[in-house]
Amino acid sequence: MDKDFSQLQDRLGVKFKDQKLLRQAFVHRSYLNENPAFELGHNERLEYLGDAVLELAVTEYLFKSYPDLAEGEMTALRAALVNTQMLAKISDRLGFNDFLYLSKGEAKENGRGRQYILANTFEAFVGSLYLDQNFKAAENFIAGNLLPELKDIIDKKLWRDDKSLFQEAAQERVGATPTYKVLKESGPDHAKTFVVGVYLGKEMVAQGSGSSKNEAQQQAAAAALKLKNWE
Repeated sequence: MDKDFSQLQDRLGVKFKDQKLLRQAFVHRSYLNENPAFELGHNERLEYLGDAVLELAVTEYLFKSYPDLAEGEMTALRAALVNTQMLAKISDRLGFNDFLYLSKGEAKENGRGRQYILANTFEAFVGSLYLDQNFKAAENFIAGNLLPELKDIIDKKLWRDDKSLFQEAAQERVGATPTYKVLKESGPDHAKTFVVGVYLGKEMVAQGSGSSKNEAQQQAAAAALKLKNWE
């Protein structure tokens, strides 16, 4: 039995003209491997579009709302808002999990892999909403569901990401700029895991892993801050 997307639309206060476009935002590539005759394609192109729409909407909001922030500060705020963990958290809160089309194997996965899928689905949904209606509709959805997280990020200084903190500490304390190197890649294209090392000169200080290179770098920087006691 197919999923009832009317429930999701009622919950979000959004009504799609093209219901297939809405459903496609929730189709993971793995589902098509097991169901090759399924009428819809996977959501990766929608995700690509949604990523750009999301970046523009958040960037414009930051530009207009925080006129005193420098470019680097706006970039750090945007990165803290539009990342895998945050988008996955919002997707989970909105109930996106219940509407995913996944392979049997992926349906059992509830760790980092699912987090990555939920974040990508958020972007795909934004892309489908943009195509089905317009930029304003996508912008309103982002404003209602994602932008409220900014207050917490600013209040708790969560935009001060670990890479930035470790770089500042390393430059101040030892006069060196950290470098990062991918040590290992594993997993299929749609759910890769990266292991990254962070170096000061030739010395590897710490390692981190994540579903993207940036996430792995952040984890490595966080571990390095702890090991050096530079927190």
